[in-house]
This record gives sequence, structure tokens and C-alpha cells, in this order.
Amino acid sequence: MTNKNIDLICFSHLRWGFVFQRPQHLMSRFARSRRVFFIEEPIFADNASEQEQSKKENVTLRISGCELTGVRVCTPILPAGLTRKEIIASQRELLNSLLTEQGLSDYIAWYYTPMAREFSNGICAKAVIYDCMDELSAFTGAPSEMQVNERELFSVADLVFTGGASLYEAKRKQHGSVHQFASSVDFEHFARARSIGSEPCDQEAIPRPRLGYAGVIDERMDIPLLATAAALRPEWHFILVGPVVKIDPESLPTLPNIHYLGLKKYDDLPSYFAGWDIGMLPFALNKSTRFISPTKTPEYLAAGLRVISTPIRDVITPYGDLGLAGIVNDAGDFVRTADSMLKGSYDSGFRERADAFLSRSSWDKTWADMNQLIDRTLSSMSSAPQTRTKSFAAASAESVAHV
Repeated sequence: MTNKNIDLICFSHLRWGFVFQRPQHLMSRFARSRRVFFIEEPIFADNASEQEQSKKENVTLRISGCELTGVRVCTPILPAGLTRKEIIASQRELLNSLLTEQGLSDYIAWYYTPMAREFSNGICAKAVIYDCMDELSAFTGAPSEMQVNERELFSVADLVFTGGASLYEAKRKQHGSVHQFASSVDFEHFARARSIGSEPCDQEAIPRPRLGYAGVIDERMDIPLLATAAALRPEWHFILVGPVVKIDPESLPTLPNIHYLGLKKYDDLPSYFAGWDIGMLPFALNKSTRFISPTKTPEYLAAGLRVISTPIRDVITPYGDLGLAGIVNDAGDFVRTADSMLKGSYDSGFRERADAFLSRSSWDKTWADMNQLIDRTLSSMSSAPQTRTKSFAAASAESVAHV
């Protein structure tokens, strides 16, 4: 059996319309040659739109096609007030309906969240893939069942991919086929920043120099470092592009030279990067950042920006080791390094080295290499494991019994 034209069902903890990152890059590429169904976590009726609230008596699966990529985004809409058992049972019911209504028989099951095993452990996938992009159990609000579900996912997965070297080292002994795929980059997309002359309207009035961050603003952010650096250099302007999640927005510093511009479309990011002088990764050192491999590092470099980062392991190696990122330990270190970068001029050697490195880490190459591994795995499988042939009814009974 080969991988060609087999459908793909992706279970994700991240919403398709959130920050455009690893799942969106990969699923968009898979959708070029197969049907891809991207299953999000549920929306509950009290948080849904007015149109969705009219359906709150029944469980509903909203399927919306992404025009640009062809990915079918599937959002479960459930009544408010369900118990955990009822939520799992409803998701299982909706998944079963999706398989039947869409004629899904030959498909790959691709997991970003182990929690999805609670309602999908009875499906009969041709191959099971766990793309472990983060250590989700270390994040604020992670379910207590996360690690149990991950162990179960490891037991049935045919392939495990990890998002960086540190995460690979943490996972490689837990499965017989673990493969490292660090953050990649759409070079041509972000290289546009090098020639864009116009400014986005919400950035054009901000004075320079500008130090920018693009990404989620959450418990991983080193807020004290940001506040202290901004106070030490009031003439510098710190721009943060991205949503604030899981932390109180009131906890963020409100100095006049810190600007929160909110979530932006992926297509618009090069326009913002074009107006920055430095791209920054001001991450705290805590359990939620221990294994991260920030996608913004190669994106900043593709845009032609200098990069400053706190000592995140997957930024130190390779970017810091290759002289492609300045690694700082505190606010004073941050200011000294940024001072040096702002006073220095770009040398052709820096960009040549950055471009040469990035040429080996495109999303197209990552997708192609993953696809090759999937082909090999499918070709070597003589029969599907017994656990994948369980009926939905049997799997549902087991799930309810253990919740």
C-alpha cells in the first residue's frame, strides 16, 4: 500500500484560524493530493455564534472548506453543560458520522493532541502518526489525562515526529520510530519583507528603532524581561503581534514604547517584519518552554532580520551556535546585544549564511520527507494492528468505562 491519495484526518488542539504554524503548513501541503479533514476541539453552544446557538439542543459538526488550501475544517459544536463522558461520547458520534457521510475508509490518522484518542481510539486508520510539536502536558491548563493518553498514542502510532532536537531527545526512547523535524520556513513568503516599502496602518506611526515579536503571548513570555528592556530604552519601540491567551492581559506591561497589535493574518506578517529592525524571542525559561522550537526564528531570518532570543535550547542550537541569533540571559544582556545590532550594519556574510541554512529547512522539504516515511511505513505493513479494527460501539463502551 502507498500513501498516494489516501485521505488524512488530523486531530488538533489548535484551531485552523489561529496562528498559522506547523499544522497549517503541513496540512495545506497534504491537501494538494488528498482530502484532509482537520478536526478541532469543540465549541460549546454558549460560546458559539447566534446561528450556532439555535442548534444547541443537538450535537453538530460544522465543516468549512479553506478556499486557499482545500483543507476541510471540522468544528464540533456541543451543548453547554455536558459532562466529560458526554463530551467524549458526542465527539465519537460526530467522528463516526463524518467517516460515514464522507465515505472515509482508507485514511491516515494524524494527531497533534493525545487527548483526541479518547474519542477516536476505535477508528480503523491505515496508519497512525503522532506529530509531537510541543510538550503539551507542561502547558498551563493541560488536562491531567494528557500523559496517559500520550502513552496510549505511543502504543498505537506507526510514526512519531517531533518539533525539535530537545523534544526528540525527550521522546526518542518512547517509540521505535521517532523522527526529528524542526521548525521549517516558507522562505519566499517571508523574504518578501526585504523589498516591501509600505507600512501597515497600525504600525506606520510607531517610531524606530523597532524590535518585534510575532506569536502567541502566553505563559511562555518573559514579561519582566520585556518590561525592563523597554524601561531601559524608552527610545526603542517594542511591537508584539499576536493574540494574548491563557494569561490576564492586565498583567502585560503598558509602557508607551510597547505596542500590542493583536493577531494578524499570515499573509500580512512580511509587511510587519519589513518595518522592524530586530526580531525578538523573549521567552521565559520554564517547563512550558523547555522543549519549544520556535517557528519565528527562521521566519525572522528569512525576512532579513537580526534575531535576539533568550537561551531556548532549540534556538541556541543551531542558530546561536552558527552566529545567526544573539542569545541573552537577562534584560541587561538583551539591551547590550540589541545596542550592538542596531549600531552595526548588515554584512553580506550574515545573510548569505542565514540563507544557506534556511535553504535546507523549507516546509516543502519537511512535508516531502514526512511523506516518504509514510510511504515506507505503509509499504512495510502487512496488516493493521488489532486495536484499529474495534467497532465504534466497542471502543465507546471501553472509553466510557474508563472515564
